[in-house]
Amino acid sequence: MQLAKSYAISLMGLAGTLIEVEAEISSNLPNFVLVGLPDASLSEAKDRVRAAIHNSGLEMPARRVTINLSPASVPKQGASFDLSIAVAILAANGVVQSEAVASAIHIGELGLDGSIRRVAGVLPSLISAVNAGFKRAIVPMANLEEARLAQGIEVVGAVHLAQVAKIHGAEIEFEPPSVEPIIRVESPRAAQEFNSIDIADVIGQVEAISALTVAAAGGHHLLMVGAPGAGKTMLAERLATLLPDLAHACAIETTAVYSIAGHRLVQNTGVDSLIVRPPFQAPHHTSSVTALVGGGMGSPRPGLISLANHGVLFLDEAPEFQLPALESLRQPLESGEVVINRSGGTARFPAHFQLVLAANPCPCGNNTGKGKRCVCTQGQKLRYAAKLSGPLLDRVDIRLQIQPVSKTQLAMLKAEGHSNKSSKQLREIVTEARARAAARLAGTPWSINAQVPGAYLRKHLKIDDGVGQQLQKALEKGSISMRGFDRCVRLAWTNADLAGRDKPNEEDLAEAILLRGSENPMEFGHA
Repeated sequence: MQLAKSYAISLMGLAGTLIEVEAEISSNLPNFVLVGLPDASLSEAKDRVRAAIHNSGLEMPARRVTINLSPASVPKQGASFDLSIAVAILAANGVVQSEAVASAIHIGELGLDGSIRRVAGVLPSLISAVNAGFKRAIVPMANLEEARLAQGIEVVGAVHLAQVAKIHGAEIEFEPPSVEPIIRVESPRAAQEFNSIDIADVIGQVEAISALTVAAAGGHHLLMVGAPGAGKTMLAERLATLLPDLAHACAIETTAVYSIAGHRLVQNTGVDSLIVRPPFQAPHHTSSVTALVGGGMGSPRPGLISLANHGVLFLDEAPEFQLPALESLRQPLESGEVVINRSGGTARFPAHFQLVLAANPCPCGNNTGKGKRCVCTQGQKLRYAAKLSGPLLDRVDIRLQIQPVSKTQLAMLKAEGHSNKSSKQLREIVTEARARAAARLAGTPWSINAQVPGAYLRKHLKIDDGVGQQLQKALEKGSISMRGFDRCVRLAWTNADLAGRDKPNEEDLAEAILLRGSENPMEFGHA
């Protein structure tokens, strides 16, 4: 009996489980048995591995080969175990050194010709390997740049199984072919367009730009209601350009989510790199709950709200989304993560995103001013507005009513030569405001005002009684909910941070109440 082992990683969400791949070669009739709760794609590894070993100039044992994936109770999915299974067999057969194979993590899918192909989830897999104490990993050459983002582990890129066998001491004359890594340009939209859009492109809308600056500084969620063509989409697309670069830990987390989803961030160098700019996601209004939240058959995949992690999720024409899809956002907005339960385990994905909702005031979009051009019935208006439920809107800090820029305003702006500040200028202001908030919240789990829970606000960040009288009266009258009260306080702190003040004053609170807007924000022009 010949026995050897190698190691791989099984992912469930961002969490990885160390898998021991045991290979046994016995003297029974030739057969290839794979046990340990593999899924269909992993079960097919038997044929891929057999062909890859043969076509690499190596010897596949003409005896019974048993592969056990341990722990057997953990479900395993995908083709990323191929390389680990192959080297375990070669080690059991004495072709490569067992100690060398067992000292490294092996990740990669095998082609029938022995080539090692790109797989998803390499970055979170290697982070889990580091946590498990491994110091070396062998990955597909196409994943090498992504793998190098993991710290604390030596990474070796390989293009062919024969190359890996030589690394582990095989004495073969086979020369692996030169294989160019396949580069697929699947970059997050924010990375692609960051240098091509600017808040200065917006003409007029000074109040809306000011509100976006507050939203960026405090991480506040935002609703914009206005007629078609008022500039809601243009404004929303530029919010991400006001956000500071991601901190290293946030960048690693977001990049890991994109890795699991099978996306690549290919920049000017043509190789994978860390996602340092906040991503921007704008799903179509027909998107399902699964598309937004994540899930799917087998191993759960991250949804769009996780792909917008530490960035912006923009729902244009929000009332046109399916009601279950909208309501599915409520829990992630509060907790900052998505939890997907499956029979095989629980997957957790980060979801620290800024939500931006855009809506027309009514189905036809003309219910502005006195509403004389509106052709919608009262029932249509009510059903349209009801798609944005009270509990969802209560989680939105800023509610804006966007008015189109009139011809008179355009003429005045042109005559005065007025122009808005650029995204770079506002981003510097936002960065300074966030630094003040982070200093104030040092020693807590939060770094921006929107994250601070109400209990902490009321105990440690209370607004002076003389300043907060107006807000207290609104709460006593029932004009705002307790959650609305807390959100006004958060906005007031953000206004103070932008102004460089140590505490909010009456002006900051008045601006916060104005930004909070009506409790019925869909009643455009009639609130």
